[in-house]
Amino acid sequence: MTSRKMVDTLKERIGIKNREYTFDSKKDTLRIVNSESGKGITVELPGIIARWENKKEEAVDEVVYYVEEALSVMGGEHSLEGSEKRIFPVIRSASFPSEAAEGNPFLFDEHTAETRVYYALDLGNTYRLIDSVMMKKEGWAADRIRHIARFNVRSLSTDVKTDIVAGNTFYFLNTNDGYDASRILNDAWLKAMKERMAGTMALAIPHQDVIIIADVLNDTGYDILAQMAMSFFASGKVPVTALSFLYEDGELEPVFILGKNKTREDF
Repeated sequence: MTSRKMVDTLKERIGIKNREYTFDSKKDTLRIVNSESGKGITVELPGIIARWENKKEEAVDEVVYYVEEALSVMGGEHSLEGSEKRIFPVIRSASFPSEAAEGNPFLFDEHTAETRVYYALDLGNTYRLIDSVMMKKEGWAADRIRHIARFNVRSLSTDVKTDIVAGNTFYFLNTNDGYDASRILNDAWLKAMKERMAGTMALAIPHQDVIIIADVLNDTGYDILAQMAMSFFASGKVPVTALSFLYEDGELEPVFILGKNKTREDF
């Protein structure tokens, strides 16, 4: 599957009614605009193609759904006032755009060397990132949004699934509510997980819909975590980072783990 073929596939599936497409071959991206509102979304084609190699049409279905949901809310009027319970933080990579296509700066904070924290208004099946225009229009201060979002993320479920591989315990949080990676901002939960560790606590947020926490008891545990992080990163709809982190004294420290090119079946 080439980028050009993927562009043609997406255009066929999404359609041309009220839609404008711009393919940037240098950046390998496709910009899709709602012609009525003039607003749009840019998708990175390499990630979509990588998922297509594994999931075929299901990967295209996911992108089409994501794009159509995003375009359907663009241009609508959405208010922060009265929507306090629907304001959440979202984790993005450090390379994620700092402003909307229209030039409006997003509200975001630096998180780690690999990640940033943006803030979003939940709209049900999608959400809108909060930008300076939205804040100014309603007279909301940035600290107010930060406080509300951090409070709301602590109310989200933190149920995890557990797996033990080569003597290391792995915990997976994957609710698919759009804010799984955001749970990394729940300090109380991370501290509680730390108390469960028999060894070193390491974690990964490869994409927005999963957190992997590892209780590492041997070097093999680091290798497995690195492979998991890379696999999830390649398959995620909104990739964040393939790097892992060590959690010590309430701080996250990015760590590069050089895997030994083994598969799970090797352990």
